[in-house]
Formats: sequence, structure tokens, C-alpha cells
Amino acid sequence: MNKRINDIWTSNNTKYLFIMVITSLLWSSGGILIKLVHVGPMAVSGLRSLIATAIIFLYLKRPKFTWSLYQMLGAAAYASMAITFVFATRLTTSANAVLLQYTAPIYVAILGSFILREKAILKDWITIAITLLGVTLFFIDSFSLGGLLGNALAIVSGFCFALFIVCSRQQKEGSPMETILLGNIFTAVICLPFVIRTAYDMTSIIGVVSLGIIQFGVPYVLYGIAIKHVRALDAVMIAVIEPILNPVWVLIFLGEKPGKWAILGGIIVLAAVTYNCMQSTMKKQ
Repeated sequence: MNKRINDIWTSNNTKYLFIMVITSLLWSSGGILIKLVHVGPMAVSGLRSLIATAIIFLYLKRPKFTWSLYQMLGAAAYASMAITFVFATRLTTSANAVLLQYTAPIYVAILGSFILREKAILKDWITIAITLLGVTLFFIDSFSLGGLLGNALAIVSGFCFALFIVCSRQQKEGSPMETILLGNIFTAVICLPFVIRTAYDMTSIIGVVSLGIIQFGVPYVLYGIAIKHVRALDAVMIAVIEPILNPVWVLIFLGEKPGKWAILGGIIVLAAVTYNCMQSTMKKQ
């Protein structure tokens, strides 16, 4: 029995899929923590990445930067994703921000086909089509300028997230963790002027430290370990746990409710992506 359990754990990348699940659970804390911090988005992004940089650097001890095209492009995509997501979370509901960010499988399927030669199959494209249908529903509720801009930034964040995943996966034999480290360094440098000029209360300090450790530092170390062994499209689909739980935490603690059309759109997006993820996992068993 113990041998059978060990075989399941060590075969078919099961343990790396599990690591991705844990990563997504930690990522889901982002919405509630960002909402609780009472400073500007650039200051939040910069401080969060400074803390995450320290954690990842401690894990790597001696990072080996290749300065390759995909390492630099992945780091730039990471920084863009981090900053645009914080802005999106502030401008629209947490649910809208995180669910629209998870249009990423669309871009991963397209980019992965060209860059990774990990071809998307028919069921992937069906998922993408259904996801696009769900995404359109989010904009029905967002008549305000801030809501529309927040939704648009969330989609941009999703594209950057996809590009980061593809670039990380492309370096599966190299240095995906160093890409994450560089991305946090880029973010911290870009946001440094805002970090320095901002006054912080104790609640904001606790919130940003929590973001740096729980939502960025530890989960991205886990992500860097898992992405070497998990297909890019599977990685972004397993991460669907984040948009399920992210708005739940915000609803429980802050009472922020997404609109009815956003809820319907979210259900469609999550159902399509989750089904695709389950089918991919079953094929590997």
C-alpha cells in the first residue's frame, strides 16, 4: 500500500501538480491583503516585491543569471503583471480583477504553441472560446470609468501572467527561479520612488509584509520549483484555485460583492478552465 502511494506521488508529476495547488492557495490571499493596505498601488507593488526578493534570494543563495532573452522578457512580464494587478484590484472588484486575469490560458495556448511547441488541442480551444464568452459578461456591470479601466488592466495583467509562465516554462532546463527574482527586482526598482515618498500606518505595514511573504515570496519559490515539471497550460489552469478563493476572502472579510453578470461570467470561466484542467490531469494518470 505504501509503495502504491509512493508510486502515485512520484509518477506523472503528481507532486508538482500538488505544489501548484499550494501555490494557488497562497496566491488567493492577494485580493483581501491588497484591499486592507491603505497606500497607493505603486508603493504596495514595490514593497511587496522588495520582501519577495529577499525571500527568493535566501532560497537561491547564489542566483545564476543568464541574461537570456526569455529570462529578461519573463522578468519584464512578471513586473508588469504585478503592478497592473494591484491597480486593477483597486479600480474594480477583487473578483473582477482576479477572474479577468485568468484569461491567461488563452494567451498561454497561443504563445505556448509558438514558443514552447506545446500545442493546444481542440478541447483547449473550446475552453478558450467559452472563457472569452464569460469575460464579456464582466463588462456589463462596469459602467463607471474606474470599473472599465480596472477590468482592462486585469486583462493586461492576464496577458503578462501568460507571457511570464511561457517564458518560465521555456527555461525549464535553466533558471525560471532567477526570472522570478529579476521580476521582483525590476518591480521594486520601478516603484522605489513611490515606496520612499509614502507614509505607512501599522495596518499597511502588516498588510504589505504579509503580501511579500504569503502572496509573493513563498508561493513563487514553490512555483519556480513546479514549473520545470508542469506543462505551461496546465500550470495556469491549476492556478484557477486562486480566482475561486480570492473573492471569497474579500466577501467574507470586507463584504465586497461582484455584480450579477460578473458572477455569471466567473462561473463560466471557472467551469471551462477547471474542466480542461481535470481532463489534462486524467490523461496523465
